[in-house]
Amino acid sequence: MHQHVLAALRGQPWAIMPGYLEALEAIALRVLDDPAVLALKGDGHEDRQISAVAQMGARAPATRRSMLRDGVGMLPITGPIFPRANILTEMSGATSLDIAAADLRALQASPDVDNILMVIDSPGGAVAQVNDFARLVAASPKPISVHITGLCCSAAYWIGSAAAGGMSMDPTGVVGSIGVLISTSYQVEPDANGRRDLDIASTNAPNKRPDLSTAEGQAQIRQMLDAIEAVFIASVARGRGVTEATVRNEFGAGGTRTGKDAKAAGMIDRIEADGLEGAIRRLAKAGPARTPRRSAAANTLAIARLRDGL
Repeated sequence: MHQHVLAALRGQPWAIMPGYLEALEAIALRVLDDPAVLALKGDGHEDRQISAVAQMGARAPATRRSMLRDGVGMLPITGPIFPRANILTEMSGATSLDIAAADLRALQASPDVDNILMVIDSPGGAVAQVNDFARLVAASPKPISVHITGLCCSAAYWIGSAAAGGMSMDPTGVVGSIGVLISTSYQVEPDANGRRDLDIASTNAPNKRPDLSTAEGQAQIRQMLDAIEAVFIASVARGRGVTEATVRNEFGAGGTRTGKDAKAAGMIDRIEADGLEGAIRRLAKAGPARTPRRSAAANTLAIARLRDGL
């Protein structure tokens, strides 16, 4: 059974920090003493989540995971991101986008919610449904803001960058890791029983099983990943109000940025000295949002396009 879960992990593209994908594979195989799993346990995310929950107030009505405090509805995006709940979401403290989408709609419909705050601490996750969820965030009738308590990387940044209300983060927060990867393997030796696995594709489907031991086979996979990355970059550029060239050249090139570097690059809007507590107080004091950051982003994008001659 665990091998089937592992095969499912390796059969799809990911927008996630590489070390976390290694940890998920180890968890799928129940190798809980794997160095990647131990590193994940020691990264402080559990303490950050406990602290965040303590600050977010009471459970919001008609939601599974969202919280409500002083008119601010908080939607947590924590841990690895999956399109729907599964065994790994239960084992790794992950986020299920189908549950998050249902919670988001409940917060949007609630008369008690003036502002929505996505509280993010996630290394990213599976690509499936991430773009759809980002579009749901961008189209929200109630402007959504983001506060980053730890990581907002890869798929999590794809989602967070769509928020019209802007992005703030703790001084030690980390953003970026924009890119798409896939974990796979190919056999280089006969198996333990002396038998070698063999896949044969039909005549008109030579690319169905690319030979990953060759440059040509790897190039075929990379072409697929690049196509997904293009959607990722376009979404971030649209959400952050910059050109796609800016995302490619200034947003880390697959690496991450933190603190002042992230703000200087335009990847976030503010560093919240008081962390999540400060972000909640700021939104609660502001009351119902009137002018989302999207207007400022549109102006910034227009200026950037003129500068770049687009």
